[in-house]
Amino acid sequence: MSSRHLRSDRGQTLPIYIWLTGILLFAAFALFVFAQAASARNGAQSAADAAALAAAQADRDELMEGLEGAIGVDDTWLDWLNPDEATGAGATAAAQQLADANDSTLQGGAQLTEVNGFYGYEVEIQTNYTVGDSIIPGTETQQATAQATAVIEPRCDFDVPEDPLDLVQLDCDGQPIDIDPEDFDLDDLPDASVLFSVYLVE
Repeated sequence: MSSRHLRSDRGQTLPIYIWLTGILLFAAFALFVFAQAASARNGAQSAADAAALAAAQADRDELMEGLEGAIGVDDTWLDWLNPDEATGAGATAAAQQLADANDSTLQGGAQLTEVNGFYGYEVEIQTNYTVGDSIIPGTETQQATAQATAVIEPRCDFDVPEDPLDLVQLDCDGQPIDIDPEDFDLDDLPDASVLFSVYLVE
């Protein structure tokens, strides 16, 4: 084969190499953009999960404070074992605090909701950061959003006594707890997580 033919073949394949290289580079940049977007979505979901849990835990803290102050003082102290008693006063502030900690902003506050008969909070957050610069226009200003819901589930069963000052025996998922309103000490109460379960739901 003559050198003229070799130069001709190389001249024909060079554009193909350039074209394939361009495609590979574009694919690599596109995958990088998708990875950036996935990272932003994951960050947003983590922030939403944390904010929803914080809102529900704020209610649980309120229930515990109410229970501690009512035993032996208020005849209806057992009502504080029902999440309905919580006012939700600190839910939004708690959710925003966790959103801030995850470089995000709470949208519209923590919304009271009910899932499978349990009260809880639904939140929506938006990241303060963007997907970032890329070959795809608009990603430099695109922020990620996510939603999450957390509920409060009472863990204790009990029989309501005829006399509110009688001893009450709680069965908290198999863990027995005795509360005597006439001889009550704060140390008699277990951790809040024993009385109430807080968890994320779909």
